[in-house]
Amino acid sequence: MVEEKTYRPLSGWFPLIFNIALALAGPFFFITGLVGINHVGGPGYILRIVLGVLLFVTAFICLFGYMAIAPNRARALLLFGTYKGSVLKSGFFWVNPFFSKKKISLRVRNFETGSVHTPEQKSETGKVLQKATRTSGRPSKVNDRDGNPIEISAVVVWRVVNTAEALFEVDDFEDFVAVQSEAALRSLASRHPYDSEDHEVSLRGNPDDICGQLEGDIQERLDKAGVKVIEARISHLAYSPEIAAAMLQRQQAQAVVAARTKIVEGAVGMVEMALNQLAEQHIVELDDERRAAMVSNLLVVLCSDRHTQPVVNTGSLYT
Repeated sequence: MVEEKTYRPLSGWFPLIFNIALALAGPFFFITGLVGINHVGGPGYILRIVLGVLLFVTAFICLFGYMAIAPNRARALLLFGTYKGSVLKSGFFWVNPFFSKKKISLRVRNFETGSVHTPEQKSETGKVLQKATRTSGRPSKVNDRDGNPIEISAVVVWRVVNTAEALFEVDDFEDFVAVQSEAALRSLASRHPYDSEDHEVSLRGNPDDICGQLEGDIQERLDKAGVKVIEARISHLAYSPEIAAAMLQRQQAQAVVAARTKIVEGAVGMVEMALNQLAEQHIVELDDERRAAMVSNLLVVLCSDRHTQPVVNTGSLYT
């Protein structure tokens, strides 16, 4: 594993002044040498010409050592394939002109799972023919723990924290983050049910717990790539279209049963309270048959989903 090393470059302003002096001195020695050979001759003027050429070539080579780094940007420096370190601070610097400088962003990025990444294409000379692109995210179709097909997608916020691992441990760290995040999301969805009735962790009922698990799963997969996951959130969660209607009917039935259960519990309590108060206050004495009839009538009135039509008994209680 390649360990990140911090490289401390020289400020670019003093080398720039020195480079300008070399660029001016080279042509000066070259021209004065040519003039001296034409008029006077001698080996001294030949040395002037050679020195002028060397100074100009040196100034030209030194131009490749300058680099300007914006905030939250970095450069990884390589010398003939050997990693020398990373420049992590912003500013104008000068380094060995033979260093290869690989750019990498340290800014916070985000993407939605299900998007398609197209890597950049380069010619044999290194010219970029087509820039890297990424399509908008599409929900992934996966089966939950109970085998129900669902559609799910997540938004992942991340940033590079180790430039050496991001550049040298994986081939394309951006594509690596996308693929591993998709795999972690699918694995998470298959471990939990979409919805649960016995208070266990479910995708719909426990979004905070699910997002915490997703963030941990993605971070575990991306540690080797020098990437830190800042946040991972479920952005889309739904049943697949082929079972969505059936699941909606099931949810409606469950809601109706729960509502009816609550109504019956309340009705039974009200009937019990009514019978107790009638008995305590000695308003009326009821035998078992009349008590059962009264309970039946009260439950019908309290549990019915329509308005009841009362029947008034104008005779005696037992006729």
